[in-house]
Amino acid sequence: MCIIAIAYRVHPTYPLIIAANRDEFYDRPAAPLAWWKDHPDVLAGKDLKSHGTWFGVNKRGKIAALTNYREPGASFDSGISRGRLVLDYLAGDAPPAAYLKSIAGRKDRYNGFNLLAGNTDSLFWYSNRGDAVKKIEPGIHGLSNRLLNTPWPKVVKIREGISRIISQSLEIKPEDLFSLLTDSARPPDEMLPDTGIGLQWEKILSPIFVTSSVYGSRCSSVLLLDASGKMLFCERTYDGSEQGDTRCFTLYPENRSGGY
Repeated sequence: MCIIAIAYRVHPTYPLIIAANRDEFYDRPAAPLAWWKDHPDVLAGKDLKSHGTWFGVNKRGKIAALTNYREPGASFDSGISRGRLVLDYLAGDAPPAAYLKSIAGRKDRYNGFNLLAGNTDSLFWYSNRGDAVKKIEPGIHGLSNRLLNTPWPKVVKIREGISRIISQSLEIKPEDLFSLLTDSARPPDEMLPDTGIGLQWEKILSPIFVTSSVYGSRCSSVLLLDASGKMLFCERTYDGSEQGDTRCFTLYPENRSGGY
């Protein structure tokens, strides 16, 4: 997952709205959004190489999503998939803040990441390249491959886009958010960050929806949580830039996970 927009407690109908794209190499195998056979209360896509996930929920109302932290030359082969961080939270019993604090105690085992973890009552963020576990405050937030709300052009644009969508109606349609997530316009070169990957790749990775010959946005995800706790979770997959399947699931969380 390489860009996530979050509208948290700013819409009268939906306390939480998330719109996100997962960017990955096209040849890395993945399974689409589904209930997991080995973790039957977990609903998520699956990375078939490392058997983790990038964004998922569970039947008790837990929510988690991951982005990598861009730091070329600093990655190492730890043998531990960052995608397992999402799965372990969804499959476990720990409340979100407690789980993230436990991860902070072993942060050096992982390459750089951002991890959102929450439930129907609260939402938290932690990066092993940041300072501490942070509670997400009400507002419009964006997360890509740096820290929360780092003002990269794509982050600024997706925050503006989701703000515009939620200001227009009491009913948010997944298609409105999917449309935002397909924005492939690139900002001017002078606005691009310098993250050490060279100008050509900065340009390729600069839009909300990424395309190239080998790497790009593989799926888009939309989560709408309403005031009753009901979740609508949708995923649209892509083969290159070609639209594939769209899957939507409605959940009424049972034994809702509370606590921090």
